[in-house]
Amino acid sequence: MSTEGLSIGITVGGPGAGAADRRREQIPPRWAALLKRETWMPLAIDAMAVLLAALDVWLVIPEKAQTYSLIFSGLACLALVFRRWLPFIVVLATVPGFLTGWSQLAAMIALGMLATRKQTHWQVWVGAALVWACRFIQWPLSDFAALSWREHAIDAIYGVLVAGMPIAIGLLIGARAELSQKLGELAASRDRERKLRDDAVRAEERARLAREMHDVVSHDITLIAMQAGVLAATPDSGEAQRTARVIRQLSTRTLEELRSLVGVLRSGAEDDGPQPGIGELDQLLKGSEVEVGLTVERVPEQLPTKVSAAAYRTVQECLTNVRKHAPGAAATVLILGEDDTLNVEVRNDKPRRPVTPLPSGGHGLTGLAERARLLGGSFETSPTEDGGFRVRARYPLKS
Repeated sequence: MSTEGLSIGITVGGPGAGAADRRREQIPPRWAALLKRETWMPLAIDAMAVLLAALDVWLVIPEKAQTYSLIFSGLACLALVFRRWLPFIVVLATVPGFLTGWSQLAAMIALGMLATRKQTHWQVWVGAALVWACRFIQWPLSDFAALSWREHAIDAIYGVLVAGMPIAIGLLIGARAELSQKLGELAASRDRERKLRDDAVRAEERARLAREMHDVVSHDITLIAMQAGVLAATPDSGEAQRTARVIRQLSTRTLEELRSLVGVLRSGAEDDGPQPGIGELDQLLKGSEVEVGLTVERVPEQLPTKVSAAAYRTVQECLTNVRKHAPGAAATVLILGEDDTLNVEVRNDKPRRPVTPLPSGGHGLTGLAERARLLGGSFETSPTEDGGFRVRARYPLKS
């Protein structure tokens, strides 16, 4: 961990997310459901339909109207409340008010909803015939019989318009809904095709990476292990033999991890395969060649596999950076379980020996930040006041 490194901070959620969540939590669930557009919009439309139907009756009702006509007309307007659930029954309920009264608009609204829901079902045509008959036949029947053939023809034409207009609008609305559904299915199909294409591209890239790792990296590490074995077998100083054994041990372990990673790349599985966790930290610290103090507090016995592996990789990468960028520095590792989260903090002192430049792509800390983000946690780094470096990672224990 370089003391001159750029500070990286990645957190999940913006500063206003918590306040917005608290505001939503203050609203009772019942009122929150009513505030949704999907809830209040149908209610407003139903109320408007009832009011318009009642206004239509009130505007055309004569001064001397029969009581039963008023009752049937009022019931026809009130029946519109149930038009979404019982559209055919509501059409039948509006027929007496239209035939003997003045609830023409109520019957048209009920027929339009029936056509929207049923489209070309037989109930739609039965309802259309009833609405046409109510417009064609005049009540009382004595007045209907006294009409001329011209008046009958005009009433028949107007009956077609009164019954046909709601059906046309209902069929149009139903066709629009069906078209929207088809477009949604087409978009979902395109998304599936795009996902399959992306999966194929990723599979090809994984196979290429697996070949490169197997042909180049694994080959070179195998040669290092072989050369270290030859060096350890030569009669030389004890220090050289110990160094050769350490090199051979590290290269062998790295080769095993590379082989496991190649298998994961070739299989294309989402699982990262078997990975070390917090239980292997003691072994990691012993072979780190860094003076390390480890503190583990309130860590649950059963940790999620990915969280345990992320904590291990965080400590591993930090100790690697200490060896590369702060030689001779002491480090402290704190792993603390708190409020359904696992906190990992690694801190090191300033370098005590001259820093030897080593190859570094700068991807280690970035990879740890991405891992924390994928797990829903946070990751941040910063230099310390005494010239050292500090890494903090937080991993939620519950998704």
